[in-house]
Formats: sequence, structure tokens, C-alpha cells
Amino acid sequence: MTSANPGDNLSTDKHYLYSDNGRHRGSTMPESGHTWQKAFKGEPIEAAHVRLWTRGRVKHLDAPLIADELFVAVLGSGAEVIEMTLSTAGKRIRLTASGPEPLPLINSHGPGWMLVSGLADRVGLTTDECGLWAQLGTVR
Repeated sequence: MTSANPGDNLSTDKHYLYSDNGRHRGSTMPESGHTWQKAFKGEPIEAAHVRLWTRGRVKHLDAPLIADELFVAVLGSGAEVIEMTLSTAGKRIRLTASGPEPLPLINSHGPGWMLVSGLADRVGLTTDECGLWAQLGTVR
């Protein structure tokens, strides 16, 4: 775990993004990584802060743009607070934006969805349907 911003770091000891068992993952890729979470106000100006926050934690060139698009999609649903999560595991990066309520179809698969799905290796709706996620660095 990094100590640069202890307020938004989570212990990866209890918050694994992927299984520790290589047999269940389908690979023996090392799974060490980090997870950061931060709640942002549901205001358009916060999108710039989301990009900066993302850029300061992961070095993938597309990550800030993808984080921005995920944030804006949840923002469009009227969420007052948007929880952003960045997780790394090996060479993979997962970005997630979640609000308090299930997303309307236009927000979950609206105009930014094509951009996100074109840049990310995998994309989806969170299991509670309140957010969107994108994963980078996955070998297809």
C-alpha cells in the first residue's frame, strides 16, 4: 500500500480485486496491487478532480479519460455523491464510479459508453446497477 494519500487508500489485505487462487483465475499472474476510494460531490466541476485524482494514482494514459466518462455517466443520473474506486492487480487497472441509486439506461449505456468500451478491455454495470466499471490491461 502506498502512503502518499493515506486518507483514500484501502488495505489490499482485505480488499482483493481478484481471487488469490491461480486455478480459479485462469492464470498465475501476480495479484499484488492497491485500491483507492474517494467520494466526490455530484457536481460537474468535480470531473476535473476525478481526472487529477486518477492520474496521480495510475499511469495508464487512458485511465483519467475513462474515469471522467464513468463519473459523468453517474453524475447524469442526478447522484449527489459519486464513489470512485481505482484498483490495481498485476498489470490490470479497474475503475469504478457508483452512485446511490440504480442508473437509468441512458446513463448506463449513453454517449460516453462507446468511448469507454472502445478504450477499455472490459466494461460493465456494477452488480447493484448503481455504477459502471472499466478494466484496462486485460489480455483478451
